Amino acid sequence: MEGILEEIMNIYFIRTGFGSACTGAIIAVMFGGLGSARGIKIAATQAAGVLSEKPELFGRLLILMALPGTQGFYGFICAIMIALRTGVIAGEITVTPIVGMAILAVGICMGIVQWRCAIYQGEASAAAINLISKRPEEVGRAIIMPALVETYAVVSLLASILLIFWFTKEGGLSYM
Repeated sequence: MEGILEEIMNIYFIRTGFGSACTGAIIAVMFGGLGSARGIKIAATQAAGVLSEKPELFGRLLILMALPGTQGFYGFICAIMIALRTGVIAGEITVTPIVGMAILAVGICMGIVQWRCAIYQGEASAAAINLISKRPEEVGRAIIMPALVETYAVVSLLASILLIFWFTKEGGLSYM
């Protein structure tokens, strides 16, 4: 068993950056998904209270309940970009150990930002839901509150994609 573990570590983490890059992709998806689930729970809990008294507001509240779910998709997009740029999808390992570590760092940072943004967006959505419960005509303004939080989730996604491209370009990141 010890020999197998040693061989896995050697192939996927020492000779190549495949293991590190895959771990970064997994972390981006994991934290994005966990944050989205938590953010939706926060918003849906608030919406359930409002809908128990005003079921006619369901259509207006639905988008506010769903908004925190976008971070899970952003984590997934980041993972796909990592898989495309490192050769995982093509079945060829094209990533060096140093690039693998850089991509692991991108995945960790991306995942943490998505996780926290989703939770904060769920809280902002809950506040917007509360506003709509008292003033249904303010739905347009209410959506702006959680949309502002979304801005930083999108910035994190774009920065991650750019970093993945920069780190994996031909002749790119190397250890000197």
